[in-house]
Amino acid sequence: MIFSTTYTTILATAALALLTLSSTPNTVVEAHSWAECIDWKFKKSGGKQDWTDKGGYCTGYARRFPLGKKFASLDEADPSRHYQQAGNPNTALPCSDRKHGRDVGSDETRANPPSKAYGGKYGRMTVTTVGDTLCVRWPAKNHAEKNEDNTKVQINLSKNKDGKDPSQQELLKNTIALLPYKNCNSNSDSDKRACGGCFKVPVRAQGIYLLQWRWMLNKGEWYTSCADIQIGGGSVTGSVSKIVGTIVGKNKNKNKKGKAKGKGKH
Repeated sequence: MIFSTTYTTILATAALALLTLSSTPNTVVEAHSWAECIDWKFKKSGGKQDWTDKGGYCTGYARRFPLGKKFASLDEADPSRHYQQAGNPNTALPCSDRKHGRDVGSDETRANPPSKAYGGKYGRMTVTTVGDTLCVRWPAKNHAEKNEDNTKVQINLSKNKDGKDPSQQELLKNTIALLPYKNCNSNSDSDKRACGGCFKVPVRAQGIYLLQWRWMLNKGEWYTSCADIQIGGGSVTGSVSKIVGTIVGKNKNKNKKGKAKGKGKH
């Protein structure tokens, strides 16, 4: 009888605890973050930046980023999007290979050629030029609260060598921007707040580079997302040719005018 009474009490206590938990309003479920869009375009210029789907659209994505998914929903996917580096953060694997990491994340290994990780069911690769502005978007995932530190997102950029991604050490030598993590739009759902930051593309030779989005949640706890970006290319050559052509054309016109004036004087 004593055992039966005790067992019944334990069950009742457990049931009450579950009931209390399920009925607690606004229960915050902690998650981690990742870069969703690498080349975000705002629909309106000036004023407060709008990182929501109403405020803009994405023209360049992280590697193998699935299209057609609701914003901030990819921690519910299998595999989830967030990749947490393991071991020494200065020498850890920079991009998820689905084998390493405290959280292995989804597959962000380099494709051969890199363009194979984009298009079709995945978002397009970022194509940009030196001096252009790139804006990167990520979900807050409950980490943009008032009691949270406004840590910085590292944007690291380094060129691939011998068909392989640069090491984490190499990327850390090429940090091109530090973006405030909590630069987010207001939203009653702290999990799905849209956040982001912008930076200028630095002077780099034409080619394909690895852009790494890297953020520390707690000391030594780093999350990364990787993307290939094409700097320069056909569009750059075309624009430069157009500019050169315009300058040459103007000079020709000036010379013609000068010659015409000269003939008039004689």
